[in-house]
Amino acid sequence: MALRHGHEDAAASVRILRQQKDFFFASDPSSPLPEGLRASFKGLDYFPYVPAFRLRVRLLKYPTPEPIVLATSKGVPRNMVKYGRFEFEIDGVRQNLDAYRSVSAGGHRLEDRSLFVPFRDATSGKETYGAARYLDLEEDPSGEQILDFNLAYNPYCAYSDDYVCPFPPRENWLTVPIIAGEKNFPR
Repeated sequence: MALRHGHEDAAASVRILRQQKDFFFASDPSSPLPEGLRASFKGLDYFPYVPAFRLRVRLLKYPTPEPIVLATSKGVPRNMVKYGRFEFEIDGVRQNLDAYRSVSAGGHRLEDRSLFVPFRDATSGKETYGAARYLDLEEDPSGEQILDFNLAYNPYCAYSDDYVCPFPPRENWLTVPIIAGEKNFPR
C-alpha cells in the first residue's frame, strides 16, 4: 500500500499496514513468529504515530555506488551497494543515514528501485530491538523521498533465531531517539 501525502492520510495508512502485519504474523504459515506463539499473539507493540517522524528528504546519490558487506546476525555476509545518503534533522540535531541496494548474485545490478535503510538509534536495546530496525523505500525519480520512521520495523531475527538479518554499519547509528515505528518484541 502506498502512503498518501498528508499526515492524516499517512497516519491512516500506517494504521492499516500495522493491522495487516499483525494479521500476517498471527495467521500466515510464513510468519516469522514460531508456530507456538501464533495462537496467543495479540499484535506487535508500536509507538503512536508521530507526524514529526515523517520527513521529506532528498536522496543524495553517491556518484559511484560503493560495494559494502554488511555483517549479519549469523555471520553470513550480506553484499550490498551503498547507494545514497539522507541528511535531515530531528529535534534540531543533524543526522545522516545511508541507503543501500541489494547486489544480485551476478554483480551490481541496480535496476531495482528499492532502498534498504537499516539503523540504530537512542532507543535501541531499550524500547526497540537492540540490533537494528529497518526502513524500506522505493526510490522516487525526483530525488525527493518520504522517510517515515513510523514505518520502522524489526528484522525477522527479532522474533526467531531462524533468520539472517543485516546489522546497520556505524554510520547508520543515529544519536537521537526515534520514538516511532515498532517497539521491541518480548521473547
